Formats: sequence, structure tokens, C-alpha cells
Amino acid sequence: MTDAQWALVGPLLPPPGNATDKGGRPEKHPRRLVLDAMFCLARGGIAWRQMPSDFPPAMTVYDIFRRWVKTGAWQRVHDALRDRVRARAGRRPLPTAAVIDAQTVRGADTVPAASAGYDAGKKTRGRKRHIAVDTLGLLLAVVVTAADIQDRDGAHRLLTALRARFSTVARVWADGGYTGRLVAWAGQVLALTVEIVKRTDKTAGFGLLPRRWVVERTFGWIVKHRRCVRDYETLPEHHEAMIYIAMIMTMSRRLTRNTDQ
Repeated sequence: MTDAQWALVGPLLPPPGNATDKGGRPEKHPRRLVLDAMFCLARGGIAWRQMPSDFPPAMTVYDIFRRWVKTGAWQRVHDALRDRVRARAGRRPLPTAAVIDAQTVRGADTVPAASAGYDAGKKTRGRKRHIAVDTLGLLLAVVVTAADIQDRDGAHRLLTALRARFSTVARVWADGGYTGRLVAWAGQVLALTVEIVKRTDKTAGFGLLPRRWVVERTFGWIVKHRRCVRDYETLPEHHEAMIYIAMIMTMSRRLTRNTDQ
């Protein structure tokens, strides 16, 4: 991280254990170095035990990562940065529309069979990440499931999470894979209007589809971080955290662009 990125992200991290009334030992390693180690792992796609020796011990970094997953710290840091990006773009913090899609990623041998599945359409064994983004492509919600879960079934969990976090969202755009009972269910249960954006038969070759290209670009941002190209995480919630970290890195760079380092 640059100095500007650390000044932005550092204050958003959870307080040390010994800074609360619950006690706890002082942290041995600087937080900036710990966060740099996590960012290095996410960007480079390395294993925890292959972390360079100039970082704190790998298992120490992993324990902090896991603790922050359990407390929801990654999502809180991400959401704070997303609000700042929206404000800089002249948008209100709470979005009124979203775009959803799903992406299947191959699972490594570290992914337990109990939480993985086979996507017959993509001929891939692993997990599937379902995401909802705003019209700027910023992440609003993410749910990781086994790859054999249909997009429509995963969207039930995704839209439920989206509604729980954002009461202001009224319209959701999706591709043809979400056609069916999901549209009626979302309207009746969640008060969400799901609009299907279909590809026309007259279109030949590659073409940007209205609204849908936004979420595809977000997937592109995510897979720039090699840890997210495949799923290496034992727990689905750890993979969700890696997606949040990828977006934290993306947004912190955007917010500190053209800032003195």
C-alpha cells in the first residue's frame, strides 16, 4: 500500500483486542504490514505458507484474516470505501438500482467436496459466486455457493441479502438465466422489480448489452487478483472475504489516485 492508501484504510480496521475493555495482548506486528501481507496474497494468488519472509508469520496473518472474517470487518471496510467512491461520483450513498450475475470458478484441492459442486453448463467443478453491483459496478452483496447451484436459486439468497442491506433498491437487472419464478418471487416477497436484459438473436459476435456489461466489468476487476481466479478457500465465507479484499484494493487505489505518495 501507498501512504495515501494506508491513511484511508487504516482507520477503518477494527480496534486491537487490547484497546477494548475485554483486554488482550498488544499486537506484535504493525497492522500496515499485516494488511500488506493480505493484499500481497490476494493480488499474487500465493498460498498462505508461501508468503515472503519479510511479512509477519503466515499463520499469524491468517489468524487475523479469519478473525476479521468472523466479525464482518472486511464488509464494513469495503462498504465505507464504496460510499466514498459513490460520493466522489456524485451519487448518494444508498443505491436505488442493482445488476446481478453469477460466475463459476474452478476449485482447488483445498476446497472441501461438501461445499463444492459441478457446473454442467461450464463443465467446471468448484464454487459459484453470485454478486450484486450498483450502476457504477461497485459491489453491493456477494454470496458464494457450490457450483451446482442454479443461478436462479443462488439469486434468492443474493437478493435477500441485497434487500436486507439496502431498502432503497427498487430495480434489479439480470440476464436471461434468471427468467422464471424468481421475477415474481422478488416482486411479491422483496418488493424488487427484476428486469431481464436478453441478448437479441440479431446480434452477431461480441456486443455490450445494456446494464449487463456493468457486472461483467466488476468480475473483470475481481479476477485481476489471482487469489480470486480460482477458489482456494476452505470456507465459502473466506472466498467472499477475498472478493471484498479485491474490491477494497481496487477502490482504495481509485480514491488515492493522483495523491502525493
